Amino acid sequence: MLTVQLERLDLRPGDWVLDLGCGEGRHVHGVHVLGGVNIVGLDLDLPSLKKAREGLSMLPASRGATGFLTGDAYRLPFAGQTFDAVICSEVLEHLETYDLALAEINRVLKPDGQFVPTVPRAWPEKICWALAPGQGGYGDQPGGHIRIFDETALRRTISASGFAYLGRHFAHALHSPYWWLKTAFWARRDDHPLVKLYHRFLVWDLMQRPWLTRRLEGLLDPVMGKSLALYFRKGPA
Repeated sequence: MLTVQLERLDLRPGDWVLDLGCGEGRHVHGVHVLGGVNIVGLDLDLPSLKKAREGLSMLPASRGATGFLTGDAYRLPFAGQTFDAVICSEVLEHLETYDLALAEINRVLKPDGQFVPTVPRAWPEKICWALAPGQGGYGDQPGGHIRIFDETALRRTISASGFAYLGRHFAHALHSPYWWLKTAFWARRDDHPLVKLYHRFLVWDLMQRPWLTRRLEGLLDPVMGKSLALYFRKGPA
């Protein structure tokens, strides 16, 4: 389930890509199967990295290098101008000082390299915060979301840090109702019958990818897509 549209990055054999905050590796796996592109997934969470490595073992071999590292978004363990593209999917909303992470991304990205952050879209996210408010609620979880991004403000912040805005898209419209259900039944979010039923539907849709739901999500993404993906290019040297 990719949030970033990899075809928009125009990756070529031999390019190096960083997936910052890769989690269980979905975008790493997506780049890996392109063939010939080198991809590094970096995350602080070791169990997630373990799952990412296990998932890689089920994919065909790539002509490029694929690896995983544990690391900090505020102190990336790479030399300057290492990567042709940096993906940072559903990460910035977790960071206290995300501007420091943006500076590090700028440092490790080559001139004219592409940067793609994705964050939760503001209005679906606001519903989640409203349905499960207060202490112990949706916005009060260890390692959880600590802010809701305004799209215009985020674009301006990233542009001011040395990037040219290229475009955007929204994704995962069918996931918005799932999170609204989870927050509506927050006390039983993992075992409520409606939440479990909708989760089974999402797993079925992910595995089967029927044309009807793919078409439906495509129509709904601009309206209620859960994620916002922004595309930027770093300035020339």
